[in-house]
Amino acid sequence: MDNSLLVSLSQQLAAYRAMDVIANNLANASTPGFKREAAKFEEFITRMRPAEGQKSAPTVSFVKDAGVMRDSSQGNVELTGAPYDIAITGKGYFAVQTAAGMRYTRDGHFSLDASGNLVTSQGYQVQGDGGAITITPNDGDISIGPDGTISSVVNGVGNLLGKLKVVDFADSSALKKEGANLYSTGQTPTAPAAVSVRQGALEASNVQPVIEISHMIEVMRAYEATATLAKSQEDLMRQAIEKLGQMPA
Repeated sequence: MDNSLLVSLSQQLAAYRAMDVIANNLANASTPGFKREAAKFEEFITRMRPAEGQKSAPTVSFVKDAGVMRDSSQGNVELTGAPYDIAITGKGYFAVQTAAGMRYTRDGHFSLDASGNLVTSQGYQVQGDGGAITITPNDGDISIGPDGTISSVVNGVGNLLGKLKVVDFADSSALKKEGANLYSTGQTPTAPAAVSVRQGALEASNVQPVIEISHMIEVMRAYEATATLAKSQEDLMRQAIEKLGQMPA
């Protein structure tokens, strides 16, 4: 295959990958705690076999998929009034126990299951400093302090029910997505320098739809330009073959 077609193909694959990431961002624009992502690409330079008459091997530049970058910036904190909606402001992740092990999330849309355990939307138990957090109907009105302390007042007597386990990591960009807005990592979790949570609120996704749509338009234009270039190259090759076929033997 001609080098120009190979280069065009690498660019088209890169555009397809970028469009897939943008579409995922837009699909999660209303997902609490979701962090937008951007496709990352690198230039891959290789030497090709010299053509007839060339003294040195030419270099060809391709587009290489280098993974995805995550934007960990804070999303807007939106008030919901729900007693078990909790937003983290600043650094940190909620610890969640799943069948596959400990996972971490910024999505604080929690509720109580039939056993009174504080759980995520998928039913995974939210962890406190002492394990799962259990709240019973007899505990009365629940209050969650800025440091994650969960307490209640019954008949004028205050009760400490637990404390949310909020952790941080040396390299948050290395967290691996596991679906359901959860992350996994082999890093050792550490306690943030300062924990700040807000009851009755959720951290919104940091995706800005207008910006994502503008990026989508840019990717579409780049793809169309590359497709046009590839078609022009194919037309030139076809015309060359037709002319060669018309030459007398």
